[in-house]
Amino acid sequence: MTAESVILSVSKGILTTEIQHQDVTVKGSGENKLIIESNNLVILNNLLAKVSYTSTIYHINTGDLATFQFENHEAVFPIAIKQPHIPVLYDIGTDISSQVTITTKTFLRYRELKVLLDSIQKFYNNIKVIIADDSLEPEPIHRKNMLHYIMPPAQGWFAGRNLAVSQVTTKYFLWVDDDFVFTEKTKMEKLVEVMEANPELDVVGGAVEENQFYFTLIYEEGKENEGGCLYRKSQGKFHSLPGYPQCFLTNGVVNFFLARTDAVQKVGFDPKLQRVAHSEFFMDGLGSLLVASCSHVSIGHQPKTTDSQISIYDEYRHPGENDEEFKLQLHFYKNNLKCITYG
Repeated sequence: MTAESVILSVSKGILTTEIQHQDVTVKGSGENKLIIESNNLVILNNLLAKVSYTSTIYHINTGDLATFQFENHEAVFPIAIKQPHIPVLYDIGTDISSQVTITTKTFLRYRELKVLLDSIQKFYNNIKVIIADDSLEPEPIHRKNMLHYIMPPAQGWFAGRNLAVSQVTTKYFLWVDDDFVFTEKTKMEKLVEVMEANPELDVVGGAVEENQFYFTLIYEEGKENEGGCLYRKSQGKFHSLPGYPQCFLTNGVVNFFLARTDAVQKVGFDPKLQRVAHSEFFMDGLGSLLVASCSHVSIGHQPKTTDSQISIYDEYRHPGENDEEFKLQLHFYKNNLKCITYG
């Protein structure tokens, strides 16, 4: 009976198999080219099932190509070379206060902030709240379970988000604006339930009153010397989450969302974006963050007021065309884009 021969070869590692059977010849064990010969196909298949690959280079995320040859047939398949991640575990306990931290950023809106804090304490008396404050003249705020971080004046929206999220020690954080207000429909437990049932999710947004704002992003890679194109489609969405028909996958959500702390900390918020920013966080997280939006959890929005402080606030909040132009310039340079479209 003619012996059958199988040849396996790689370029960035070595191949080994188990101790040879007496009816098998193995050449190149521990090298990058392994030849197995036998006139018994059953034994040959058993040895192939026990071939091991060991990388001879160190890299945290690369790959190799293995070539398989048998008679007149040849196949090539990829091998991933990847450094395993150290797990990040949280003791989430049984109470919502051990699972979620509420975070917000404030600037010259202490009246609205106090209304928000009162509403949080009404429904979640023991939960920790982290406030990043870059007001021009900070006012002291003393509340139970509250951390008030004072920043240099007018550092901006994303710098404040970075500060607040950097201090979270729970598995999840809930982001809210300082002029929101908790209501009977602001059930954080329901968002946690969705996240726990779908551990691959990183961000789950709710609704602000009746506004369930969300959007999808499409990125088309371009040539290296001219960049790609990014398209943001408002109210764009994908399919619903299994078991949660009121939730669906998308790429970006409103400013009321529950997020996995470690996932968001890896993406971060670009502090260059001070005044005009929101979608940019989800753009930076495209391909890294899995995002969903749910309609069954909502938060209220405080009515707008007018006073001298609000007038100063508006000057910073709506600074004009220069900040919009800077944001686009940042996209074009940092993200290597030739076009960006909002629709």
